[in-house]
Formats: sequence, structure tokens, C-alpha cells
Amino acid sequence: MAADVSAEINRIVRLLLKEQLPDGSWNYPFETGIVTDCYFIILLRVLEIRDEALVQSLVERILKKQEKNGSWKLFHDETDGNLSATVEAYVALLHSGRLKMDDARIQAAKRFIRTKGGVRQTNTFTKIMLAILGQYDWSDLFQIPVEAILFPASFPVSFFDLSVFTRANFAPILILSDNRFSIKTSQSPDLSDLYTYRGTGADRPDIDPWQPVTDLVEHWAEVLAGQVDSAHRKALEQAEQYMLKRIEPDGTLECYFSATFLMIFALLARGYSKRDTVILRAVQGLTSMTCRIEGDIHVQYTTATVWNTALISCALQEAGMAHSSEIIRRANQYLLERQHTKFGDWSIHNSDARPGGWGFSNMNTINPDVDDTTAVLRSIRFAAREEGTFSQAWERGIKWLVSMQNSDGGWPAFEKEINKPYLAWLPIEQPEDILLDPSSPDLTGRVLNFFGNCTDLNIHDPLINRGINWLLHNQEKDGSWVGRWGICFIYGTWGAVTGMAAAGVPSEHSAVRRAAEWLRGIQNPDGGWGESCMSDLKKHYVPLRVSTRTHTAWALDALISSSAAVTPEIERGIQFLINAGVQPDWTANYPMGRGMAGAFYIHYHSYHLIWPLLALTRFQKKFG
Repeated sequence: MAADVSAEINRIVRLLLKEQLPDGSWNYPFETGIVTDCYFIILLRVLEIRDEALVQSLVERILKKQEKNGSWKLFHDETDGNLSATVEAYVALLHSGRLKMDDARIQAAKRFIRTKGGVRQTNTFTKIMLAILGQYDWSDLFQIPVEAILFPASFPVSFFDLSVFTRANFAPILILSDNRFSIKTSQSPDLSDLYTYRGTGADRPDIDPWQPVTDLVEHWAEVLAGQVDSAHRKALEQAEQYMLKRIEPDGTLECYFSATFLMIFALLARGYSKRDTVILRAVQGLTSMTCRIEGDIHVQYTTATVWNTALISCALQEAGMAHSSEIIRRANQYLLERQHTKFGDWSIHNSDARPGGWGFSNMNTINPDVDDTTAVLRSIRFAAREEGTFSQAWERGIKWLVSMQNSDGGWPAFEKEINKPYLAWLPIEQPEDILLDPSSPDLTGRVLNFFGNCTDLNIHDPLINRGINWLLHNQEKDGSWVGRWGICFIYGTWGAVTGMAAAGVPSEHSAVRRAAEWLRGIQNPDGGWGESCMSDLKKHYVPLRVSTRTHTAWALDALISSSAAVTPEIERGIQFLINAGVQPDWTANYPMGRGMAGAFYIHYHSYHLIWPLLALTRFQKKFG
């Protein structure tokens, strides 16, 4: 087996080396299904920006992913199809002008939509898009007054108690909702057939669940601003400035597709012209996030360049490549140049810290996160021992990372203490995914893994001990942990176990033993592991019924870190990774990242290489 392990390690290394770009980075696609492709077609058509080659390529990609029943799915084993994705595809294809209403593919999509209850059963973001297009009534959507943005950070609840992702999207939504904004062109299609009722308000609840929130916000906004008119005017101006001040160098709003899409229409609602420089730069920024996947153009939700580059640089070094090699030097120089130097919103709840983190995408300058920061620090740790610039970057990064620990002992993704539980009571889908940024097992585990493997900190340090205790108190009854940013229980368990092992928690600890038993219990007959995105929706582990390279690598890494000797389960898992070419083709494209349960999943094109490489390398180092 040793020779086979070495051969597979070498094969993966060769593949990765071929993909490095001249600037030292790796820019594997960040694929998120068809949603961004659909919205970009709509955006171009509404703004009357003609790029027919791009539209045609996006249309072709969307059509290739249509199911036989007329639907579109978010992931392979999603039952029947996804209503919201199908509505988005339907709207985009008609806006493109490439398909007419009588096209068989459009008719099939319409039948699926109507059998699933029509547009009223879609998610909130789909309804907002339809409202912007004049195809849905704003009064049927959530009713948070724009004045909510006036509440200061010192208030018991404020705009800045929402996650950074939520704020980036809510600021333009507040403007759009307040304005009841809608826009149509001569090419806008008639979508009335997608409604399964006639009339307006037919299925509205008798009691508006948002009314108490609306009343409270309006009352306190008036108190703060002095009078109703000035509060309203000031709130609209503040929402506009919130967006403008957070535009990144590429023209996008915090490098998020959805936020930028919404910002463009919010600016139109504020009186900007379609050809305003800010709007054209935003469109150009979104265009710059396109990539090619199997010949077709895909509009990425964001780029994952820093994330990919940090993970690959670290994996190659673990596989034996010297940090002084040209490959690693170029990668680490790329990363060094993208360390953050600005005080972003993260400093509102972390006012004593200095900048020093890293963000996810190549253009991110104000929104660092814990995961990317640990990944980059792992990559530059050897260079930091020898070169002054890397040493300084290392020190700044470490200090920022330490400062981001929550009071409960865990680590969040973007901002500290964004976890007020009553915000999850708001009548909105998946509030814990959208509104909050709490400590999570995957991030807490990876921070502990970094400190344990790359610094002198260990279980006896209060910082580490608090992180371990948070994990111990948040373990599931079956021994697993749930992941926030990956699929799902395998991901969270991997992060927690490898983190605790690196920090010095012994493999005999009951929490580690229970986790290992859980992982062994869900191993597939072929030796691999696989988990369905349905776990994300069901809130418990759901097997995929087939194995994936990435899930197998995560599970193996956890078992390797917590085992003193090679077990039959580890041996079978390693054998699966070596022979994984026999797996069904679709598993290589299965989403491994999650953003919002039931709505947003991510296929990282680098994962099937990075994580197996790390698992195989760690197996080889530990067991020979």
C-alpha cells in the first residue's frame, strides 16, 4: 500500500502544479449551481447591456442542467427538484430572449413550478428578485422599515448585530422595499402563469408576523431621529452610504454577487441612471468573476482565490515541497500581498484589535475571516521564521485571530459576538444561517488545529482550553459535530476531532472516542464516506449512499489524528482514495460547501485534490 499511497500523492501534486497561475495563485472555480447565471442574465437584460455571447453561453449552461421533469436541482439527490431554482431559470431563460414561452423546455419548467405551488412557495430571495421585476408584490414580503438601519451599535439590537453577509444584502433590500421598486423593459416576459391563484393577497395571513417588529423599529427610529420625516430620509441616506462605502476595488459590494445585484437596483431606486459609473463598475466586477467550467461560462458568487491558494500551498508543503521552492514562494507572496490593512466592520465588536486577517477572494480588502486567516498562516509559517516581511504578517495575523475568539470560547467566521438568539425568532427562512455568525465546530476546530500544530500553544493555555470546552459542550448526542460551512456532520466532526487532537486532547477522551465510533459506523462498504446535502435540511446525518473523495478524506484525517495505529477502517478508506476513479462521475461535482440550508451550496473544484492529498500525506507521515 505504501507505494500506492506515494503514487497517488505524486499524481495529485502534479495536477496541482499544472494549475498554478503566473501570479502564484490557484483560481479553481467556486461553483454555485445556476442561480448567479440566471440573475446575471436578468441584470444584463434589465440594464439593457448587450453581451450576446455571454448570455448565450449562460443560457446553454442553464439548459444543460435541466432535469427530465423540467426542474433544476441544487444537488444530485435533491428530491424531484428545487422550486426556487426552477423559477429563477424560467425567468432568466425568458429574459434572455433565446427561448419563447411555447418552447418545450419552458413548458416543462412551468408544469413543475405549478405542481409545486407556484412562485408563492419560493424562497425569499427569489421573491425579492421577482418583486424587483414587477412580478411580485413587495407588501407580501418581510416588512422591516428602512429606519432599522439607524439603530446604533450600542443599542440593545442594531443593524450591526446582523451578520456581515446579511447587512450587505439587507441594506439594498431595505431601500428597494421602502421604495416598492420595480422595473420592466419592453422585453420583460409575462410571468402570470406561475401563480397558482388569481387576485392579490389571496393567501396572506390574517396577522402580519412582521407587525410587532415594524411598530418597534418605527417607534425607536423616531425617538432617535426626532421626527418621522427626518428619520426616514436619514435612514435612506445611511443605507445608500452603507453600500457605497463597502464597494471593493473591483466595483462589487463586499465581493458578493447577491449583494452587488441588489445594490445595483437599490441605486436605481435612489435615482442613479443605468449608465452611472458606480453601476457600470459593479457590472464589470461581476463580469470579472466569470469562469469556464467544461466549456461553459459560469458567473461565480465570488472568487475563492485566496482560499484555494492558501490550502494548496499548505498541502504541497505537507507533501514535502520546500517552502523555499519557487512554487511555494510565488504562492506565499501572492498571499502576503492580500493581508488586510483596513479596519472593516469586524472592528465594531472587536475594537481593540488591529487589522491582520485575510479574506476569501482576490479582491476582498475589508471583510477578513477566521478560516482564510488560519489557512494563510499555515502556508507562511516556515517563511515567517526566515523573512522579516512574512514574520510581521504572521504576528499581525496571529493577533487578529486570537482577538476573534467569542466570549463562549468558540470562533465565528467574520465577526465576534454576532449571536443574539432572539434575532433567530424573526419570521424569515433559515435565520440561523442568514442573520447570525455564531461560533461553529468547524471553525473552532480548525483554529485549534492551527494553534496546536503551528504554534507553541496547547491544551494548558486558557485560549485553547476555552475552545476545547466549547467543542465538548456542543457535541451531538451521537458523537458527531455539525459543520457550518461544509457538508455537514462529517465536515464538522473532522474539524472538531483534528482540532482537539492537535491541541493535545488524548485519543482516549470520551468525546474523541465517540466521534471515532460515529465515523466508523457510517463508513460505506467500498471503504469511503459520503454525506447528502439533505443533512443540512434534516438537521441530522443523511447518507449519500455513495462515497466521495472529499468526505472520505475528511473522515480519514479525523481517524488518523485520533488513532495510534492503522485500523481496518483507515486502511479501507486509504484504499478507496487510491482507487477512487471507480466512483460515479456525479460525485466529483457534488457540493461540499454550504451557505444557506436548502438554498445555497458550493462545489469547490479544488477539494477533490486538496483534502485527499492532505489525508494521504498525514497517513504516510504517521504510519509510514
